[in-house]
Amino acid sequence: MLNEAPLIQIKVPQITVLDAGGQYCHLIARKVRDLGVYAEVRPSETPAADLAGRRGLIISGGPSSVYDRGSATVDPAIFSASHAVLGICYGQQLMAHLLGGVVQKGEKGEYGLATLELNGGPKTALFSGLPERQQVWMSHFDVVAGVPPGFAAVGKTSTCAIAAMASPARGLYAVQFHPEVVHTTQGNRILANFLFDVCGCEKDWDPRHRVPLIEDEIRRTVGDRNVFFFVSGGVDSTVAFTLCLRTLGRERVRGIYVDTGLMREGETEFVGKMFESLGAGTVTVEHVEQQFLTPLGTVRDPEQKRQIIGEEFVRVQERIIESRHLLDGHWILGQGTIYPDTIESGGTEKAAVIKTHHNRVAGIQQLIAAKRIVEPLHSFYKDEVREIGRELGISEDVLERHPFPGPALAIRCLCAERDEPVSRTPEGFVLPVRSVGVQGDERTYRPVLAVDRLPTAGNALQNEATELINRLRGINRVVALVSAHVPLEQMSVFSSTLSPERLTRLRRADSIVRRRSHESGFDKKVWQFPVVLIPVGSAARPDSVVLRPIDSVDGMTAQSVSMEEPLLRSIAVELLEIEGVCGVFYDLTHKPPATIEWE
Repeated sequence: MLNEAPLIQIKVPQITVLDAGGQYCHLIARKVRDLGVYAEVRPSETPAADLAGRRGLIISGGPSSVYDRGSATVDPAIFSASHAVLGICYGQQLMAHLLGGVVQKGEKGEYGLATLELNGGPKTALFSGLPERQQVWMSHFDVVAGVPPGFAAVGKTSTCAIAAMASPARGLYAVQFHPEVVHTTQGNRILANFLFDVCGCEKDWDPRHRVPLIEDEIRRTVGDRNVFFFVSGGVDSTVAFTLCLRTLGRERVRGIYVDTGLMREGETEFVGKMFESLGAGTVTVEHVEQQFLTPLGTVRDPEQKRQIIGEEFVRVQERIIESRHLLDGHWILGQGTIYPDTIESGGTEKAAVIKTHHNRVAGIQQLIAAKRIVEPLHSFYKDEVREIGRELGISEDVLERHPFPGPALAIRCLCAERDEPVSRTPEGFVLPVRSVGVQGDERTYRPVLAVDRLPTAGNALQNEATELINRLRGINRVVALVSAHVPLEQMSVFSSTLSPERLTRLRRADSIVRRRSHESGFDKKVWQFPVVLIPVGSAARPDSVVLRPIDSVDGMTAQSVSMEEPLLRSIAVELLEIEGVCGVFYDLTHKPPATIEWE
């Protein structure tokens, strides 16, 4: 369980979020704090007696079914105490189940955007001042089929008859959707209604106090030791490094940028100049390309890739620390880990592993257990990290860089065990490459559906992709074919590894897309733009490129973003000139049900 101790001294928090293992649990607490009320996170099974004095409880979502053995639960006594309770997603199902309602498997899942319709009649306090129809964000399969005694169904969607329920007299409310994510347009208002109208909370938290509090935490964690970073040049590691530099001084902070051979074109040169401007002489570059490329050369499984990269980082770290005589207890490791990295790695007791972050592999976990790591940003999200960076005076050119994964191009270059043709279905073509998804707060690892239609401005094809994934249980991602040297039905998946040839191919494709996006201004319209190489094509041209532009705030949820057709076609023409590239696809899938990255 993560340390959720408050950053300010609050004797009894007004709000406690009960963690049922949901990917967005900590995000709920963060959104409550953004509204000016401190919220702590505690395990869902926390006894009701330990929650005395709270004005409200929020039960998070979770990856399980309420009927699963060992699934998260709560002390039923919380529903008869003096505080109000809000259940979210799994929290609604759990509330219904424990209080005598009916929960059952849905006929189909519901992932992504949906429209909530409030039932007629007087609105409950939770929806006071809100429109009758509003956009919400869903990620569930089970549904509440019957409300408990004393409850009323107060909202529905096209596939969920009880999308919200309430028993106002008892202070009990629940919603099947996620008000904490940015794509629920009235989510902040719903949470504010719960905090101030239902619970009667008073404001006691100011997010602007973050930097001094983080600095205090750095001093407590580090003590009289020094800090050594393996910097990536991304926003997270740069802000974490700068925080330690500012808190401890240049004499106590050092960093190395490790060139693993998996970097983008021009990345090492950019990072070297950037850190020289932040703290001259504090960061050096280490070239260890073969140490990473050799063990990765025969690996196809994405989790093994992440494990190898994480473990090799630890080996590099140990070698460098030993060579620099840093094993005398006066140095600890600094990392730019942020909260989504932790929660998606199964960082709380009931959470499912969506992906293993390279900052959470076994060797790193051992360092955490030995208290040899400082992670100043472990409780924050990407948008918060950028704001902290602005408070520190870091350049916007650095802060507005698109997120880039620590394992770099290794997890954007998909591999396959064997040759296998694509297969036709009534809805399109199934590409037998598997990508990672997150459906119902749980990881899925499924094939990809390709449609032979070009995405245009607007979200029509993205909406169709959402409907297809909700209806077809065997996929978690839909892509559209933009252009190709051969028709879709003639394509196959080819046995492939993470070879230097394929990495060079991906590096070239990524460079083209970044250049064209910057020249056109498209990069300002998206939060991140992964470029992925998949082993799908023809014998002469065995790979294809997937474009994955998305919009997000914190990386916990994301929407696929459309590109203007002239720009898309011209980029595709340039990509198809790369040797070995057969086709160009466009990822239409939101998160959920797909993760942002493919691996």
